[in-house]
Amino acid sequence: MATTSSTSYFERIQDFVAENKKAVVIGTAAAALAVGGVVYYASTSRGPGGDEEKGKTRDKKKSSKKRKTVNDADGPILEEIKPKVVEVEEDAQLSAEEIAGMPVEERTKLAGTLKTRGNTLYQNRKFQQAVDMYTRAIQVATKPEPVYYSNRAACYMNMTPPKYELVVQDCDEALRADANYVKALNRRANALEALSRNEEALRDFTAATILEKFQNETAAQAVERVLKKIATEKAAGILATREPRLPSFTFISAYFAAFRVRPLPALPENPSTGDNTLILAMQALEAADYAHAVSLVNEAMEQGISWETGKGEALNLRGTFKFLMGDVSGAKEDLYESVKLFPSLTQSWVKIASVHMEQGEGAKAFECFEQAIKHNPQDPDIYYHRGQVLFITNEFKEAAENYTKSSELDDTFIFSHIQLAVAQYKMGELGRSMATFRRTMTNFPQRSEPQNYYGELLLDQQRFQDAVDKFDRAVELERAKPPLMNVLPLVNKGLAIYQWKQDIDAADRCCIEALRIDPECEPAVATLAQLSLQQGKIDRAIEMFKRQVELARSEPELINALTYQYASVSQLEFTNNYPEMAQELAQIAKSMAM
Repeated sequence: MATTSSTSYFERIQDFVAENKKAVVIGTAAAALAVGGVVYYASTSRGPGGDEEKGKTRDKKKSSKKRKTVNDADGPILEEIKPKVVEVEEDAQLSAEEIAGMPVEERTKLAGTLKTRGNTLYQNRKFQQAVDMYTRAIQVATKPEPVYYSNRAACYMNMTPPKYELVVQDCDEALRADANYVKALNRRANALEALSRNEEALRDFTAATILEKFQNETAAQAVERVLKKIATEKAAGILATREPRLPSFTFISAYFAAFRVRPLPALPENPSTGDNTLILAMQALEAADYAHAVSLVNEAMEQGISWETGKGEALNLRGTFKFLMGDVSGAKEDLYESVKLFPSLTQSWVKIASVHMEQGEGAKAFECFEQAIKHNPQDPDIYYHRGQVLFITNEFKEAAENYTKSSELDDTFIFSHIQLAVAQYKMGELGRSMATFRRTMTNFPQRSEPQNYYGELLLDQQRFQDAVDKFDRAVELERAKPPLMNVLPLVNKGLAIYQWKQDIDAADRCCIEALRIDPECEPAVATLAQLSLQQGKIDRAIEMFKRQVELARSEPELINALTYQYASVSQLEFTNNYPEMAQELAQIAKSMAM
């Protein structure tokens, strides 16, 4: 299990986004006036919506009657305006010349009559006959009437099988005549989704959601549903084609820091080339030269390792890097092979538990811990990592007991103390938690980690100045150590300053500096993307989300980043398509802020 350095941060980022969702919406809506920003509609925890179009009447008076939908047996009322009826023969077909010779007023009345007849036929589910009436209404009308096209599209939508392409064509015409026609937007969006043209469907559902001032729950749920489809499909394509790569220095360092340092294995009397290469790989790992450690351990395996303990160590190291690069099945295979050759290598058992947790197999993870204890009950790493699993499953009391056991066996490992303090905090034992942190900072004065995590707890208590002071001290200690500093305290400081003073520029600078030091730091990228949204810098936010996609290690991380990316793109497209909405967006933002 990794330390809290990655898990707690991402939990806090998620909390930050959830708690500040309204602020994100308000901030970006107001920014639309000046910098072309968008109202950012983030994915929430609402469940998926139905596919049927419910629509909303333009009459704001409440009705006790349930509104009909296109899928109801008798169909919806497509147009509420009832024009004066003009007598017309049912099968009378007027030529273009006859239509052109009619007075404008007569043509308008006749078109309205034809449309009304189309509505009646639609309600009786006579869709083809209704299409004929709407088509005649379109021909007679003196100008393009969006209602006629949209109603004909509704007929195509309800035919068996539906004629989705014709739905899209008619809604195109309706929206060409009235770009704000929400009913046509929703109708076209549903057809586009049925045609698997999901990015276009997202564009329309997003526009409908914003035009209806976020009051249409069905449209909002459709945005989430289509976003999920897009993100899932894109993620599958990316995972199937991209080359394995190491995550950021910050992430890898946090992972390996969660294990106590072990001495290098003793070489056999006559070591092979592969044996010596393995030692070089492990030395590169100690020096935090992760790229060379990967290449050297792969090279050692190819060259051949002469003794079983060495093979077990090599498989452990190679499996670890496979896990970090997202090859979960390959990691599991290597790690299981490692314990077959070297059963008492408890580190491999612990890492197999991590793989099982990644795959949602909690029971198997605990079985691995039991196997590790059977082989070496005095190994403190077992209890620390079992505590981590208990912690992430919210079993804080049991987690604290395991951290304590780990420290009793070896009190020089800083993360057992830090995690104990965090577990105590989670249990509501504030005094004990703060005392554990202070004791840890005293016992490890040159380590940045207790300063950083103590700062996180202070931030959670909204003791902003104290939190920033701790983050500054953590940054100072990190800068003093080689080779590359852990930039998480910098990112935490930026987030604290934003929450404290709403000083986005200062928060921005912290994240930019973090990325200058570690360009692949996922928390810095994620925070900068959210800050960019709040400043209306949507183009930069999109670039940051694209960067998150590149850095995402697991499928859930990838889907999350893609969801934000495509949500931002669709709403930027809305701003470009509806520039006149800027003032109204600002008014919406103002009302939401009250």
